[in-house]
Amino acid sequence: MIPIYSLSVLLSIGMIAHCIKTGRNRVWIWVLFFMMSMPFVGAAVYAGFEILPELLGTRTGRRAKRGIRDTFDPVGDLRRAENAVKVSGDVASRQKYADELVRLGRAGEALPIYQTCLTGFFADDPKLLLGFAQAQFAAGEPSAARGTLDDLIRKNPEFKSPDGHLLYARALEAEGNTEKALSEYSALSQYYAGAEASVRYAKLLNRAGQQPLARETLQALLERAKYAPAHYQRAQREWLDEARKELMI
Repeated sequence: MIPIYSLSVLLSIGMIAHCIKTGRNRVWIWVLFFMMSMPFVGAAVYAGFEILPELLGTRTGRRAKRGIRDTFDPVGDLRRAENAVKVSGDVASRQKYADELVRLGRAGEALPIYQTCLTGFFADDPKLLLGFAQAQFAAGEPSAARGTLDDLIRKNPEFKSPDGHLLYARALEAEGNTEKALSEYSALSQYYAGAEASVRYAKLLNRAGQQPLARETLQALLERAKYAPAHYQRAQREWLDEARKELMI
């Protein structure tokens, strides 16, 4: 057992050296150090989340890497985005910083940052307007978000965004404009790639007393999901589970 344990320690030391040399999150050093008592476990975890995804370059690998990074350093991306703003201060870096604030549940702080971006040449930029609307909605301002989206549509009539359309429907729903929200959700459910639009549509139908149409919408969604690729079913698992629960109401 001693040679095996020694090999495990050497491997962990090698991973620590790799972490330092490649500029990885220094939290890994402590993880690897404290896991030395469990032969090969720390090294395997580090390799799985830091080395293998980089080698494979897959979307799943990148998602896994971000998941572990967020666990150990949840504000790491925010800190890097803030530093980028201090270095360049351009619109792209400010937008990324604002997006990170929204992702971390600090949408209120993102609003003034977006406002500094939406000036001059970028005043009518559709992606910035959409990001601003998303921040407004996340900050509990659905009417403001819907107004921003109306501006986006008026200024950029050719711009198409399924996520923007979904946000518009959600803003209408939050405002209490059920009839208009149902109309938007109905249109969305015909082309939206994920399951979220159909599930939100069905839930609002149920609240509006239109149970037969809600049930029909959910059943059609789940029937399509049976024949969808495995990666779709994995990605949409949360919303598909929600659809099954809604059918039981």
